[in-house]
Amino acid sequence: MITQNISKGGYKLCSLLFDTTGDYNDNLQTLLDLVAKTSQKSLIVAPEVCLTGFDYENYDKAVQFSHVADIELKKASLGKIIILTMLEKNGNEVFNFAKIFYNGEIVFKRAKAKLFRFGNEHKYMSEGSGEDVKIVEVDGIKIGILICFELRFKEFWQKLEGCDVIAVPSWWGVLRTEHFRVITQTLAIINQCYVVASDSQNDECTKMSGIIRPHGEDERNGDRTLLEIPYNKKEIITMRRYMDVGIG
Repeated sequence: MITQNISKGGYKLCSLLFDTTGDYNDNLQTLLDLVAKTSQKSLIVAPEVCLTGFDYENYDKAVQFSHVADIELKKASLGKIIILTMLEKNGNEVFNFAKIFYNGEIVFKRAKAKLFRFGNEHKYMSEGSGEDVKIVEVDGIKIGILICFELRFKEFWQKLEGCDVIAVPSWWGVLRTEHFRVITQTLAIINQCYVVASDSQNDECTKMSGIIRPHGEDERNGDRTLLEIPYNKKEIITMRRYMDVGIG
């Protein structure tokens, strides 16, 4: 487990829901405006590739935009944890990187390990390693990330056993809306932790952003661009003691 230092409690968990348009700067401003509305000490999860979408027609431009976004999100992350994914080049390959921004830095970054072949992601980007799916501790919160299609792989659920919060940035197809709802809720129940899932509001997506508590209570954004609930570590501890399945 990777650890990033630490001050105590009082966090809010925030799931976001908004459209990704063809204007990358507008998308970034939408995200920054929503982040600004959150409480100090918030853990915020935005939809997968929310700044550019899978804009394969303007792929070079989309990939380059990550550098612009990094600068602004570092500034926006003072006192906050921001989690999202963006397309970015590493060497000669393009990956869909999940990033955690905290206090002006990128404290964790990994590439999507399971590409959605039905959406032709494998034709435009490279796959990361499942070995990089791990728990990272940021300001006392043990965080895991599953990027969209990765939700379907049970070995990743086991790798993230012991998380306090699992973030799920997604661009999940509307035809499988019920899958997204059920899988994210089940993930919280099985791992006895919070799940903060953010899906896009674009027409092809589920719009099922939401937050699920460790005992399975499921609250979705509905028509809210920002859903915010208190993070309570005691809720995790209580659930794991009450229904002891061996999660420490």
